[in-house]
Amino acid sequence: MAIKKLDVVTQVCPFPLIEAKAALAEMASGDELVIEFDCTQATEAIPQWAAEEGHAITDYQQIGDAAWSIT
Repeated sequence: MAIKKLDVVTQVCPFPLIEAKAALAEMASGDELVIEFDCTQATEAIPQWAAEEGHAITDYQQIGDAAWSIT
């Protein structure tokens, strides 16, 4: 299992989600993608998209005052 980190801090929506989709398309089944972002709209958009596509979210936490990490 590989772990890939995607840093999209400073990118505005919908770009964090677009980048996450592109990154996952290149990954093997069972690999993990860690997305770090600071776009508040992505706090809903990324988990919603992941659920619709059948991807599990194993960790979701706020980092500092205005950033988040989703695995």
